[in-house]
Amino acid sequence: MRYRSGRLAMTALLVLLGFLVVVQLRSQSADEGLAALSVQELTELVANVTSRNNQLREEIRTLERQHEGVAAAVDRGDTSTVQMRNDLDRVLAWSGALGVSGAGVRVVVEGPLPGDAIEQLLNELRNAGAEAISIGGIRVVPGVVVSGPAGSLVVSGIPLTGQLEILATGRSESLAGSLARAGGPIAQLAARYPDVSITVNDADFVEIPPTDRDLSPVLGQPRL
Repeated sequence: MRYRSGRLAMTALLVLLGFLVVVQLRSQSADEGLAALSVQELTELVANVTSRNNQLREEIRTLERQHEGVAAAVDRGDTSTVQMRNDLDRVLAWSGALGVSGAGVRVVVEGPLPGDAIEQLLNELRNAGAEAISIGGIRVVPGVVVSGPAGSLVVSGIPLTGQLEILATGRSESLAGSLARAGGPIAQLAARYPDVSITVNDADFVEIPPTDRDLSPVLGQPRL
C-alpha cells in the first residue's frame, strides 16, 4: 500500500513539475517602451533575454534529471514521503504558489518611472539569479507586468504610487552588483531620468508573498 501511495504522490509531483516548466517558458512579456530604447539598450536587452533563456534550458535539464532520479527511486520503493513533500514545497515556492523568505536585496525607487523602466530592473534581477521577486507587495510571476506611463504605474490592476519598493531573494552580492554595475540598468535609468533616485541595498532577510494569480496554463500541457 505504501508503495502504491508513493507512486501516486510521485505522479502528482511530476505533473506539477511539468506544468511549472511550461508556465516559466511562457513568461516572456513585451515592454511597452521598447521603441524609446537606444541601440545599446536594445542590444543589452537581447543579451539579457538570451542569458535568461539559457538559464531556463538549464533549469529544464535539472528538472528532467531530478525527474529521472526520483522516478528510479520510486521504482525501487525507497523514496520517502518527507523527501517528496520537501521537493513539492520547493517547486511551489519557486513557482510563486508559496511565499518565501531569506537573504536578498531591497531596491527603492523614488521618483516617477514608466513601466518599461521598472521592467528593466525586474529583468535584471531575474537574469542575476533572483529566486523570488515582489514589487509593491505583489509577487512577480509569469503574467505579472508593470505597465503605464511615469507616475501612473499599474501591476495586476493595482496602482503603484509613491516610493516604490522591489524585494528579491537570492545572493545579495550578485543581485546588487548586477543592478549597480557600470553601464548597468541603474546607470542607464539615471541618464534617462536624472530626477529619479534608485538605491539598492543588501538585506539579510526579506519576505516575498505568494501570488494570488491562477498559475494554470491556458494552452500549454505538462509533458512528463
